[in-house]
Amino acid sequence: MDALSQKTSEASSHQVPASTATKKGRKARGGEEIARFFLAKDGTSPQKPELGEEAQSESEALIKAFQQKTGVIYVVTAFRAEAEIQGGNPVLVKRPLTK
Repeated sequence: MDALSQKTSEASSHQVPASTATKKGRKARGGEEIARFFLAKDGTSPQKPELGEEAQSESEALIKAFQQKTGVIYVVTAFRAEAEIQGGNPVLVKRPLTK
């Protein structure tokens, strides 16, 4: 595989089909986690991200980001840190929060 074909195949693996991204939020790990999608505020940077308007779905966020000059979206998943006792020892675990 030449370098151009490899780059094309790598780029296509990161694309999200619109038909699968129309649901509100993205569920993972057995449907426990719910992702929220935010547009980046103007003037924000990867070193200091700031959340702007929330989109209702990933596809809506992608479309709005494409229309803006930043073209950046942030995906946020919230967790609560809790302690569990396993074998007599405390272990910190993360529990997903629901929207």
